[in-house]
Amino acid sequence: MKAVIQRVSKATVTIENSVKSAIGTGLLVLVGMEDADTKDDIAWLSSKIVNLRIFDDENHVPNVSVKDAGGDILLVSQFTLQASTKKGNRPSYIRASKPEVAIPLYEQLIEQLAIDSGKKIYTGEFGADMKVELLNDGPVTIVIDTKQKE
Repeated sequence: MKAVIQRVSKATVTIENSVKSAIGTGLLVLVGMEDADTKDDIAWLSSKIVNLRIFDDENHVPNVSVKDAGGDILLVSQFTLQASTKKGNRPSYIRASKPEVAIPLYEQLIEQLAIDSGKKIYTGEFGADMKVELLNDGPVTIVIDTKQKE
């Protein structure tokens, strides 16, 4: 499972000219699943997202997590994170999970994030043509691959 985590001042997901989700201060998380992902990957990634200390404390030091800051999380599925660009100029998405595998993993991640953060998780819509807007705060962008956790 790969995730791109961005600290944001605000973020929205629009589908067919209608805002599906919007958050203020918090994290926009783009996530791509692969067939090898497990419940352990979900638990580890959720904990990492919720506890990353990337928000400023009173001394302007990034020492506060989204959970401690009371921020929101907007989770958006993005299979293109699993792209391989080793050969040629057309990315291969062979590692990206098909919907029948990816959707349950995505739903489990939403549930785990809600448990770990103690808050509602805002989402996009799996497989939809989404317009994602954000105001990156910092900018702070972190890339995490659960296959590189050790």
